[in-house]
Amino acid sequence: MLAACGTPAATLRFHCWATIRGMGVSSGAEPRPDQPAAAYEREWVRAHLADERRKASLLGEVREAIFGAQDGLVSTLAVVSTVAGASADRFPVLIAGIASGLAGVFSMAAGEYMSSKSQREIFEAQIAGERQEVAERPGEAEAEMAYMLEEDGLPRDAATAMAGTLAAHPDVLLKTMTEKELGLTGSHAEGSPAQGALIMGASFGIGALVPVVPYLLAPVEVATWSSVVATAAVLFGIGVVKSRWTRRGWLRSGLEILLLGAFAGVAGFFFGNLLPTLLGAPGGGA
Repeated sequence: MLAACGTPAATLRFHCWATIRGMGVSSGAEPRPDQPAAAYEREWVRAHLADERRKASLLGEVREAIFGAQDGLVSTLAVVSTVAGASADRFPVLIAGIASGLAGVFSMAAGEYMSSKSQREIFEAQIAGERQEVAERPGEAEAEMAYMLEEDGLPRDAATAMAGTLAAHPDVLLKTMTEKELGLTGSHAEGSPAQGALIMGASFGIGALVPVVPYLLAPVEVATWSSVVATAAVLFGIGVVKSRWTRRGWLRSGLEILLLGAFAGVAGFFFGNLLPTLLGAPGGGA
């Protein structure tokens, strides 16, 4: 051991640990980017893949939360801006905003549930079809796999050999075919429709509160602009947070969502002032 590490006994343990760690064998060590595949510990690879899969699964929940909150903000702002433009009384604005928010919560949650459930059922039916093909027509499945691997850039001989290896393990062949032919991965089976519905509904409700709260605290004249400013700030914040996953510039991402919300608010306020006149309401256009 001394000869191998070439160090005095007092520092033997440290230098041997450092040597092993540099080889990528030490448990929990962070491997160097230039290390060959054989140097990566199975335990490290397992933990690394689990972390990457967890992050990929989280992205679906983030998407639902961002979509729900953005829709709650924009749609509710449009409603309260429309009613505020037509009435100087804040109670109709509050009623319209709260009713719109509650309806949106249940509508978005139900829509997300049915969408996710239907999507999962379609995926399961497609996978069942591929499973039947692998079981009843293994030669066809192997030929398809070889062709797809060749499409990806492998030489024909290598693609044929790899397809033959996969065909010897039907479960692996089925999983690879569903990923390459149907574009389905393990992430499509994660989570649940109920979980997605809960995230979507809750995020919509939280977003819907932002444009409504100012009308609880101030007269319509003040609350209208406060609602717009508060909604704009939250929309911009959502865009900034979104840039963490999209890797786009935070300013551009924030402004993109902000401009969408601003357009909805301005359109709502404009039509709120225009509709009373067009419909001949008493005091319309005043």
